[in-house]
Amino acid sequence: MDLYKQALADPSPVYAETSSAACRSSGFPSQVSIDLDAVAANVRSIKALVGDTVSLMAVVKANAYGHGAPQVARVAMENGADLLAVACLEEALELRRAGIGAPILTLSFVPADAVASAIALDLTVAIFDLEQARRYQSAASGIGGALSAHLKIDTGMGRLGVLPGDALALCQQVAELPAISLEGIYTHFSSADASSRFTAEQLSRFCDSLAQLEHQGFRFKHVHAANSAALLTEPASRFNLVRPGLSIYGLNPLGAGQGPAWLKPAMSWKTTIAQVKTLPAGSFVGYGNTYRTRGSETIALLPVGYADGLRRAPRRWREVLARGRRAPVIGRISMEKTAINVSHIPGARAGDEVVLLGKQGDDMISAEEIARWIGSINYEVVTSIAPRLPRDFVCV
Repeated sequence: MDLYKQALADPSPVYAETSSAACRSSGFPSQVSIDLDAVAANVRSIKALVGDTVSLMAVVKANAYGHGAPQVARVAMENGADLLAVACLEEALELRRAGIGAPILTLSFVPADAVASAIALDLTVAIFDLEQARRYQSAASGIGGALSAHLKIDTGMGRLGVLPGDALALCQQVAELPAISLEGIYTHFSSADASSRFTAEQLSRFCDSLAQLEHQGFRFKHVHAANSAALLTEPASRFNLVRPGLSIYGLNPLGAGQGPAWLKPAMSWKTTIAQVKTLPAGSFVGYGNTYRTRGSETIALLPVGYADGLRRAPRRWREVLARGRRAPVIGRISMEKTAINVSHIPGARAGDEVVLLGKQGDDMISAEEIARWIGSINYEVVTSIAPRLPRDFVCV
């Protein structure tokens, strides 16, 4: 475990936990707030839905969808999660450095030259190819180690995974590699949020493969397929383990109006007004002179831009909340500055809080609404907010 001890001894910061006041005093004019109580409530709701006989693997890849992986992982484990999932070894290393000892599955590709580190960190890897498995065997046996793995089957996603017709042969060949232990098997749905028919087809292929493997004597500790959308809409896909990501963060994995009422969004993003000024009619605002005032207009300048994750093009953020009212974004969003029209908001002044994502007063701008503006999905909205922005972790 020398590599593991070395990783834990690394003094590199894991993640800065700061207060809103600290964000401003340290020079950051905007900050992201994460409601850990909301994360906890979402995890408990998912666990209540699937029941005690189904384990819960919390997906915390991509810095927990921008929410802060160590903090979210810790809260998820305290409120019903049994395992964690990340994309790669570096994300797992961050969790281990934070003192999180839970079982971790790396969902994406782990290079063979990183197998020693994966073993040292007590990680489980995904296997989907014989040559990959042989390289893992060579690397693991070279250090006298053993590697835990989950077999990934491609039932229609078209990404990483062995095709269903080749799964048995792969399992038989991996069974002859003594340094590799297949503890789990899984697949991933391509359109559980939209196409129940295709999801059913994928589920049928997975069940057929599983039955064939079990008939040949293969047994798996963990069988999983359900992401957030599938665990809500396809109970048969839950098997003995579910793999929620989006719903942990209180974001809707289904279409508008179809998500469960218990979802509690955990993230909000706020900044402050840097300057307010009145421009005469015919004034240009921003690069390219794309916006011109029609009459005398009061505008406010925000110290946030596309370098922070505020989408500029081809479709952009449309509105923010100031003094509880919506203010339209005008002109082109700059790297670290954005202009809004506050002519209709009396008393707007420098120092006022502005909400880019989240609630203010009686109104709310959700990740789903922003996704519609920019022609994307709520996943991208939250994961695109720059890591450089401090996260303020809030819990009661």
